[in-house]
Amino acid sequence: MNNYWLIAQAQAPAGDEGTIVKSEPVAPAADTITTSTQAPGTPTGTDKPLPTGKNPKEAMWSQMLLLGLLFVLMYFMLFRAPRKRQQEQQKMVSSLKKNDRVITTGGILGTILDVRDDEIVLKIDEATNTKMRVVPSAILKVLGDDKKNQ
Repeated sequence: MNNYWLIAQAQAPAGDEGTIVKSEPVAPAADTITTSTQAPGTPTGTDKPLPTGKNPKEAMWSQMLLLGLLFVLMYFMLFRAPRKRQQEQQKMVSSLKKNDRVITTGGILGTILDVRDDEIVLKIDEATNTKMRVVPSAILKVLGDDKKNQ
């Protein structure tokens, strides 16, 4: 245990030059920390006890909990959302059938003529009978019946 020494300087009365001043150890309070630029134990009037705060184990667990929550949030934002969109895209592509009106990622509108595992044949223009082959992942979305009638 560390002891703090309190050294007092006394003013000797006139003519009493040989007085010896004794010092004695003083222990600080166990639950306080004092802030001062002077030597420990010297009274300044501005020394205030500071609370020592939480138990270090409690602080560590709260930081670990916060870090865990951040990892869960990152998982949902970086991995789960894109995977869910990709599954929805695959489900939409697997449900394509002949005569569906679709739009591709390039912005081309067409009607499906044939669906295969590795390609889809689109009819682009009725007048010139223009056809195009695209990969299934190039289909952006299926247009509804309201677009089909126009």
